[in-house]
Amino acid sequence: MTKTELLKEVKSYAIITLGLMVSAVGWTGFIIPSDIVGGGVMGLSSLLYFVFGLPVGPTNLVINGILILLSMKILGKGFGIKTIYSLVTLSLFITVFPYFITDPIVTDKFMAAIIGGGMVGASIGILFVQGGSTGGTEIVAMIINKNHNISPGRIMMFLDIIIISSSIFVFKSLETMVYGFVVVGLMSYIADMLLTGSRQSVQVLIISQKPKEIADKLSSQINRGLSFLKGRGYYYAGDREFIITIVKKSESHMVFQIIKETDPDAFISVANVMAVYGHGFDQYKPPLSSKKPAKPKNTELPKAE
Repeated sequence: MTKTELLKEVKSYAIITLGLMVSAVGWTGFIIPSDIVGGGVMGLSSLLYFVFGLPVGPTNLVINGILILLSMKILGKGFGIKTIYSLVTLSLFITVFPYFITDPIVTDKFMAAIIGGGMVGASIGILFVQGGSTGGTEIVAMIINKNHNISPGRIMMFLDIIIISSSIFVFKSLETMVYGFVVVGLMSYIADMLLTGSRQSVQVLIISQKPKEIADKLSSQINRGLSFLKGRGYYYAGDREFIITIVKKSESHMVFQIIKETDPDAFISVANVMAVYGHGFDQYKPPLSSKKPAKPKNTELPKAE
C-alpha cells in the first residue's frame, strides 16, 4: 500500500468514526432517552433494554455478531473489515456515551424523533458512501432473499414495522409508536439524500486544442475512462478530436481544474446523467423474475408405427 492509499484509508476510517459518533449521539441523546423505539437491530436492542434492562451497546453487538456468523454460513460470503469496525465502534459509543449524556438533550418527543432520526440517517449515508455498514436487518433480508423472491427493501421495512409496532405493548402508547415510525422515515429519507448525492454523475464533453494532454491527465489523475470522438468544427473549419467522459459529480471540480491548467480556452459541456452502470460506477442488477422457466417442448420425433 502506497503512502497516498494509506492516507486515503485513514481519512475514510476517520469519516466513518465521525459518522458513528453522530449516530451514537442520535440514539443516546435523543431517541432512547425519549422512550422511542426505532427500526433495525438498534431498535430491537433498545426494545430489549426497555423490557429487560439489557444494555443497548453490547446487545446490539451480540445480535449483529450472530447475524454476521449466520450470514457467512448461509450466504458463503464474508463482510468487509469496515463493517466489523463500524459495528464494534458503534456498540462501544452506545455503551460509553450514556455516562456523558445523562439527560435527554430535548424534552419534546417529536423534536427528539426528528433530530435523532436525522442524525442516524446522516450517519447511515456517511457509512455507505465510505463503504461501511453496521449490518443489522439488511443481513436478515439477504438471507431471506437467497431462497425467496422477496425484495430486501420490503423485508427490512416489514421487520422495522414489527419491531416498532411491538413498542405499543411496552409503553401502551400509540403516540410513542408513531414517533418510532417518524424516526425510521426520516432515517431513510436523509440516508437516501446523501447516497443519491454521492452517486450522481455527469457527462463531460471537452473540445480543446490539446486533447491528448488533457486525456493523459484525466486518465492518470482521476482514473476515469474516456473516449475520443472525431469531429469537424464549423467556426475553425478543421478536423479535431473531442473528449467525452463520465465522472462522479464530486469529481467534476478536478476535471475542470485539469482542463483549466492545460487549456484555459477549452470548450466544456456538462450534462447530468440519470444512471451509470459499469466499472467504477454502479453495478446493474436486473430484477428477479418470479416466473418459472418454461419447460422445453418435446422435440422427439414420433415413433414409427
